[in-house]
Amino acid sequence: MGVIQHRPLFDTNEIEKHYTEKDGVPVHYVCTTALDRVDTLPIDIFYRKTPHPEFGNRYFGIYQGHSGLMITNADKVEDLTFTCGKFGDELLYSQHRHDMVTVDFGFIDGGRAYDRIVGEPELFTARVKDGIMAVL
Repeated sequence: MGVIQHRPLFDTNEIEKHYTEKDGVPVHYVCTTALDRVDTLPIDIFYRKTPHPEFGNRYFGIYQGHSGLMITNADKVEDLTFTCGKFGDELLYSQHRHDMVTVDFGFIDGGRAYDRIVGEPELFTARVKDGIMAVL
């Protein structure tokens, strides 16, 4: 089927290392997406197996806000579905409603708001569960 291709905003290895050391629990990158159907703000989503002791969330997102880097609760990522298109060897998804991912022979667009696809890719639906984004 192929491996889902991500396009993170930041150096995910650095963020994983920072929060793993800071919180004392393993943290890993999951995906990059807007958390709302109509939003156009992509967020790098990370996961920790145990809930944060102060805030109670297992997922958090890092994004560029008006005043610098921001962090947000991202637990609702498990409620989202991602339409993925297989273009050649790449399994691609759109991060938000205005994110058109173009390849030589087509594109996928729309994030979670809608699906607009050009070309004839095989389509799959992916979800996030327990820190893993996988095709259903």
